[in-house]
Amino acid sequence: MASDRLGVRVMSPHPVPPRTAGVPPRTERCVHLLGGPYLVVDGRRVTVPEGGKRLLAFVALGGGRVERRRAAGTLWPETDDLRAAGNLRSTLWRLRAPGCEVLEADKASIWLRPGTAVDVEVMHGWAERLIAGRPTPADLGPVLWRADVVELLPGWHDEWALLERERMRQLLLHALEALARHLIERGRCPEAVTVATTTVAAEPLRESAQHVLIVAHLAEGNLVEARRSYDAYEALVRRELGVAPGRRIRELAGTWSGTVTGPPLAAAAPRGRTVE
Repeated sequence: MASDRLGVRVMSPHPVPPRTAGVPPRTERCVHLLGGPYLVVDGRRVTVPEGGKRLLAFVALGGGRVERRRAAGTLWPETDDLRAAGNLRSTLWRLRAPGCEVLEADKASIWLRPGTAVDVEVMHGWAERLIAGRPTPADLGPVLWRADVVELLPGWHDEWALLERERMRQLLLHALEALARHLIERGRCPEAVTVATTTVAAEPLRESAQHVLIVAHLAEGNLVEARRSYDAYEALVRRELGVAPGRRIRELAGTWSGTVTGPPLAAAAPRGRTVE
């Protein structure tokens, strides 16, 4: 499945980088759900007790604060309210292990301690800035997240986790396409080709990603590469789906006989329009 191929990776050969990628420098604690869950506290990776992982992930994905009743009902749906509440209390106690004290609670709610970052929220902010056309210079730097390695909460099949995984998958794909377009606009075509190629590798049948890759090749002046990418995609979509490529990418292929000068995004890759 596509969601099994798509994910996020910190571009580092070490399990825990000196500074957690994408996390604000002053953050002392970070909840990692991409490839996790686990914690990084003061640059040190901390293992979350097995019995507390689902609660920690649920609170982190819930915006950092959830009602106790909602958490208990969602995480223990097959038990009555009294038993679910007891399970929740036990789980909160397990998360008091040294290094894991990132949750606080009262009689009504559970929340992340102030100053605790969540890698999903960091990635979400990066993606939204790219998609909205307001990237910072750092957003256009080396890609911290790749679409072909680690997924959100791998191996989890809870409905709430599956829905969030698919939401993040779509957000990341759109963000990487937007990143490639921003790089083309700035004349950074080799980087754009790399980003677009990674996106295509994660989702080969995604036509909007294929389109951006071809645009990047053309902007770089590599007509042969553009034609090779289009031919490979056309063969794939006919073989897998039994249909021809969409009109927009066919129209782009009609530029083979012309000369592309500069990034053809205004006509060839309008923002906000995605064909899948």
